[in-house]
Amino acid sequence: MSALTYETSDHVATITLNRPERMNTISPAMLDELCDMLKRANKDAEARVVVLTGTGRAFCAGLDLTEASRGEGIGGGQRQAPETLDLSHTPPTVLFDMDKPVICALNGSAAGYGMDLALGCDIRIMANNAKLAAAFVKRGVLPESGGTWFLPRMLGWAKAAEIIFTGRTLDAAQCLAEGLVNAVVPADQVAAEARKLALEIAANAPLAVRAAKRMMRMGLDEPFGTHVQHVYLQLLPLFASEDFKEGIASFLEKRPAAFKGR
Repeated sequence: MSALTYETSDHVATITLNRPERMNTISPAMLDELCDMLKRANKDAEARVVVLTGTGRAFCAGLDLTEASRGEGIGGGQRQAPETLDLSHTPPTVLFDMDKPVICALNGSAAGYGMDLALGCDIRIMANNAKLAAAFVKRGVLPESGGTWFLPRMLGWAKAAEIIFTGRTLDAAQCLAEGLVNAVVPADQVAAEARKLALEIAANAPLAVRAAKRMMRMGLDEPFGTHVQHVYLQLLPLFASEDFKEGIASFLEKRPAAFKGR
């Protein structure tokens, strides 16, 4: 049985963590495989939106620490920093660089690395019995896969500090109240709700959606004046696209648009 699965239908690519017997903990081999699947989805001409989810009762319980406990694998036996560090082929970096929208369908709880993985997605739909556990400092590490970058931007410094420094676990209601997730639904409805939202996004002009995501990402770290110039440069090729013509025509003709992504 593959530890990850990939399927595409109706312009939605679904990547599933498929290791329920280990609560979808991430093994060293899965890191590379997840990177490859994320890159595949970003290049898949049939996919306009990506859904990331898990099987079983957890979304992802973090990195698999079984080998580390023996001094092997992730975090095992590493006592000296490498001379060079290339993180370009790691899931958090690949996920952040994706142009296509990514929805995390939190079928169950996410802890540690799993929480960071969820935060790296654009939108999160959460099961009402799930939790997010920022348990890093309780294991002797820090949020290594984006948590120290995402949480202060999502929650502000003080709230992020409280969650990270305490290693706190948040239930679904708390996650929704803090704005960490977009919606909380019964566990048996998570997949359907995530797909419903994915289909709504996929019905729009894919070039425009991807350009909007690129601009949102760039806007996190650039001044407004610079940002609006970059936005204008993104608009020029969109004005020349077939999808722009279809968007105008469908509006004038009062019919649903049929975008082709070109």
